[in-house]
Amino acid sequence: MTNSPEPVDEPGATGASTETTAATAATEPAEAEPTETPVPSEPPVPSEPPEPSEPPEPSEPPGSAELRDRWRRALADLDNLRKRHAKELPREREAERARVCTDWLPVLDNLELALTHAGSDTGSVVQGVRAVRDQAVDVLHRLGYPRDDETGVPFDPLRHEVVSVVDDPGTEPGTVVQCLRPGYGTPGHQLRPMAAVVSKRQE
Repeated sequence: MTNSPEPVDEPGATGASTETTAATAATEPAEAEPTETPVPSEPPVPSEPPEPSEPPEPSEPPGSAELRDRWRRALADLDNLRKRHAKELPREREAERARVCTDWLPVLDNLELALTHAGSDTGSVVQGVRAVRDQAVDVLHRLGYPRDDETGVPFDPLRHEVVSVVDDPGTEPGTVVQCLRPGYGTPGHQLRPMAAVVSKRQE
């Protein structure tokens, strides 16, 4: 059996092969580089609306400063008047009580005088007491509380207080026939009403 000789590479074969490979690479289209897929951008965040600015203060009308000053002065005067009134009120009350008591002093003096002469003359004592009573009634009248002891007048609930009712054929029904206790003052301004006996309606 004969061994066939192994092929021997000829010189230059390698170079030719290299050139062929280079030529083939040159003729083949170059692979396109992969392009990056664009990333969708995020939608823009809406900016916050600007805070509304405070409206400018309206300008004061002319003369308002003077009116404000007058108003403050009036308030101060009113406060001073209130304080003065609160301070003077007790003094005025005390002065009024003193005037009323002064009007009653002559009544007390005459009562003292009547008691002094009580043992000597009974008739003069009675006259003296009656005079003192009239003087006291006059004092009440001058103070605004006149005496009310009138009889024979129609019954008035604003002036009279019914204490008793009697059958009096000689008078109209509802007539004041007797005064049991005099009243003092006028309707709406009384110390007390008159206690009266009133005639009733005939059956």
